[in-house]
Order: sequence, then structure tokens, then C-alpha cells
Amino acid sequence: MKALAYEKAHTLDAFDLDLVDVEEPRLREGDLLVEVRAVGINPGETLIRRTRSAAPGGRVVLGWEFAGIVVAVGPAVTGFRVGDRVLGTGDTTRDGCWAERVAVDHRVVAVLPDEVGFADAASVPIGVLTAWEALFRDQDELPAGIDRVLVVGGAGGVGSMATQLLKARTSAFVVGTASRPESRNWVAAQGADLVVDHSGDVAAQLRDTGVGSIDMVFSTSGTSGHLGWIIEVLRPFGHLATIDLSGPVDIGAFTGKSLSLHTEMVFSRITVGGDAESQAAVLARTAEDLAAGRLRPIVTTSLQGLTVETMRRAHTIAETGRTIGKTVITL
Repeated sequence: MKALAYEKAHTLDAFDLDLVDVEEPRLREGDLLVEVRAVGINPGETLIRRTRSAAPGGRVVLGWEFAGIVVAVGPAVTGFRVGDRVLGTGDTTRDGCWAERVAVDHRVVAVLPDEVGFADAASVPIGVLTAWEALFRDQDELPAGIDRVLVVGGAGGVGSMATQLLKARTSAFVVGTASRPESRNWVAAQGADLVVDHSGDVAAQLRDTGVGSIDMVFSTSGTSGHLGWIIEVLRPFGHLATIDLSGPVDIGAFTGKSLSLHTEMVFSRITVGGDAESQAAVLARTAEDLAAGRLRPIVTTSLQGLTVETMRRAHTIAETGRTIGKTVITL
């Protein structure tokens, strides 16, 4: 089968993915074999491309957000059958979905209703799972006492789904951040009650609108650079959830307000052990919500064909750091 693969980590200007022939995936007992119909593109995949090389003689196949059709079922799998339309994520320790077919653990896959197209479905799995686990942790609701949530980077894939989830499943007042007119409009369209500019004085903007302090901040991008104002706007005993915190962190700045810090990595349940079945349950709810119109797909750029050129364009968009919604490639 065909797949987009590379051998050595590389930068965008030295883009080195090739469409190559690879062996058919070998199913584990709990796997599905899925014929890929659409893939969502994520900034994390461009980071892996820049930093991870294959073992000598090997190659790397990226991509962990897809929609497609089940073409084979492992012997330990229940709840799926050949012909099912599905959406899912994957496992970063295995080959990804930038290929004609992908082998994937059934615990991170859900059946997709006929009412939802493959491209729309491929735009949401990573965003909705990341947002769900960051906001709700291992529960189905926000922690007690959280009525005001601020989403940093509200125009990106994760931020978009976080805002939609909060408005669909909670009564929280949602503040989104965006720094450009087009991204502000997008964040408002996702349902944010208020949009502020994270390149300006966020605390002052909140005071000016009468919002005051925030119970939870969910930061999806640039967290290290925003920590000063994030800590300022959080109430005592407030919560910071983040997916990109890196570098040295002054924990003392958190203890002054008795703040809680929560980190999230969407693949942790499948790679290091955990309740992976919970992700399938969230994806199943998401599929139902998409079909019913309670959640909306976030495709903003749709490309056709799994080719070097479409993937190069998708990576170029992702690496601008100014992505709105999600880029999807349809096979």
C-alpha cells in the first residue's frame, strides 16, 4: 500500500516526505484495520517531523487523526464490524494514518453515523479528546465551582472544540482569546461569550468588561509566554489546564494563589496505560453530537489527495502558528 513517509527529521524548507510503498499493517488482537478516507493535520505532527528520525533502515509514518471504513477486525475486538464508518486517533508509538490503511487499537475509535461526512469527522477527534480531558479530566463535567473558563488560543483546533464542548455540556461563561479580526470572528462563532486579545493586557480587558477573575484557564498555545497574566487573572484556588507547557516553570508563582496545574497529552492513555476505552466513549458521544448538530466540524482548509504537495501545504499552514480551525486532507 502507499503511505507518506520519511527517514530523517527535517525542517519545512527541507521537506522530505515521499509517497512510498510500505507493507500492509499487521493487526494486533485488539486492532481494527481502517481504510483511510480523510485525515486531520495537527501542529504536533509537524513537531514530530522536525524532531524524530526513524531507526536505521526504517521510516516514519505520521498522522493520528482520521476517518474511514473498517476493512478487518482483530479477534479480540467487539462492537465493530467490517464496513463500519469510523473516526479515531491512534498511537504515536505506531505507524500513523498518512497511508491508505491504518491499524489502530479499537479503544480509540468510534462508529460514525452516516449523516457525518469523512472530512468533517476527521477534523475533530484530537481536538475534542484533548479538550475533554483537559477540562473535565476523568469526569463528565467541570470540577465544582468553575463558572468562568478562559480558553487561550480559541481559534485553533483544540481551542475551537473546547469552546464548543463548554457551551454544549456546561453552563460556564466562556472567554476565548484571539489576536486578529478573522480569528476573533471564528472564536465568537464557536460560541464564546467574550473574546479578548491575548497580545494585549488581558487582565485589563476582563476588568473593563466586568468579568473579573477566572476560575479555569485552558491554555492551548504559548503557555510559557502567557503565564504572567494567566496567574494574574485566575482566582485563588483556580485551575490552569495546559497542553504545551515547556521549559522551567516557577511553581512559586502558583503557590501564592494555591493554584492547581493540570497537564494533558491526548495519547497518554494509549501509550503509557490508562482507561483508553474512555476515549472511544467520548468519540462516540462526539459522533452523535455531530450528527445532531450539537457540535460542529471545524474544517477551514480542505485538500484533496494524499500527496507530497498536499501534505507540504498542510504543514506550511500548521507551522504559521496562525491556524484557524483544522486542515483536512481527503483521500
